[in-house]
Amino acid sequence: MDKEKLIARIMKECEQDGEPVTREEAEEMAEMEIKAGRINHEAKADKPRKTVKKERKVDETKSRLLNGCRVFLEGLGAKTLKVKTGTEVTFLFGGEEYSLKLIKHRNKKD
Repeated sequence: MDKEKLIARIMKECEQDGEPVTREEAEEMAEMEIKAGRINHEAKADKPRKTVKKERKVDETKSRLLNGCRVFLEGLGAKTLKVKTGTEVTFLFGGEEYSLKLIKHRNKKD
């Protein structure tokens, strides 16, 4: 924005607010606005953050249910290909590949 237009806008706004300012005051305010627009608010740390490795909790109930499904599928003649820890079983049945994923839903809030 042009500095002169900014000064005129500041003077007009201040006058509408019932607090007229002189041209010098408006110039000073315009300078502060222009400088404030150039400020970079990006903060950087001196040291990089340490990555925290969180250990994933295994849900024993889900593991038991999924293992039961795996045993059932193998009883039907399916061939187990892969078992993800307590979440998913991938298997072959009738020449086709399938995945069975078990999701535990959170309790609903009232």
